Amino acid sequence: MEKAGKRSWLTVDVRQMQCLIEVARLKSFTKAADALYITQPSISKTIKGMEEELGVVLFDRVGKRVELTDAGQLIVAQAQQIVASFQNLTAELDDLRNLKRGHIRIGLPPMVGSSFFPRVIGQFHQRYPEITIQLFEDGAKKVESDVADGLLEVGVVVLPTVQEGLSSFPFVEEKLKLVVPTDHPLADRKRVELHELAEEGFVLFREDFTLHDRIIGECKKAGFQPRVIYESSQWDLISEMVAVGLGITLLPETICREIDEERVRILSLIHPVIPWKLGLVWREDRYLSFATREWIRFAQEVLSSPSSGSGEMRRSKKP
Repeated sequence: MEKAGKRSWLTVDVRQMQCLIEVARLKSFTKAADALYITQPSISKTIKGMEEELGVVLFDRVGKRVELTDAGQLIVAQAQQIVASFQNLTAELDDLRNLKRGHIRIGLPPMVGSSFFPRVIGQFHQRYPEITIQLFEDGAKKVESDVADGLLEVGVVVLPTVQEGLSSFPFVEEKLKLVVPTDHPLADRKRVELHELAEEGFVLFREDFTLHDRIIGECKKAGFQPRVIYESSQWDLISEMVAVGLGITLLPETICREIDEERVRILSLIHPVIPWKLGLVWREDRYLSFATREWIRFAQEVLSSPSSGSGEMRRSKKP
């Protein structure tokens, strides 16, 4: 291929940039094609065309995964800014035309979506049938990062946030509970102190989940390094592994209410109590489309209602 700079960056269109960004985000041509609702050969052809047009290799193929080259990282960083600017321009023009339609990309951790958002999404769709919603399921750390980077308009994360420049609306605050097998020596207790779990094997969420780091951090404060036996992205699989005696886990109260208590025992954790606080987040310095602003307002209204089943709530910055 020719050296970078021989071709014109201006000949690459926004659609090609979106393809590039999705492949880089998902590290897979197939997953990127699914996310963009196009075929895998089409996205491969698009990336190949960009490489030929720009005169650089954008991705290294490593088995079934792809990784950005140095040139690819540079171009993706610029493409993200260009696509964000284009999307902001499009959204502002739509608002000027007073068209109550649009598309929202929302990030949800897998264990949060089914507990809080089907009703919110259903009611929102009834009111605004022309606004489409695309859900991205990832751990809270990844969701927060993607909102900060402008890849998602809104996300649900575990508070407090790490990334700067995010506004938030807390909608639930709970505590983590200890989940053990029914035949575990602690099963008949009502409360357990964290340091008593020093010799246990833990079943935790994966590293891209905020709870992973938080639980390990609290264990270290209690004087021990937890022995992690298994990791998963699915709370139901984690509870099943505990039920068959593969280890113990710590889960939020909302999730514990979904677990079959005939198969496990759910105990209060004390000294320390580990909080689990969820919130909606969005970029405070980015233009928000009508659809996104209305989604945030609507979600605040529904999640703040007494019938929502959420825990203690309060409002933060308005969109």
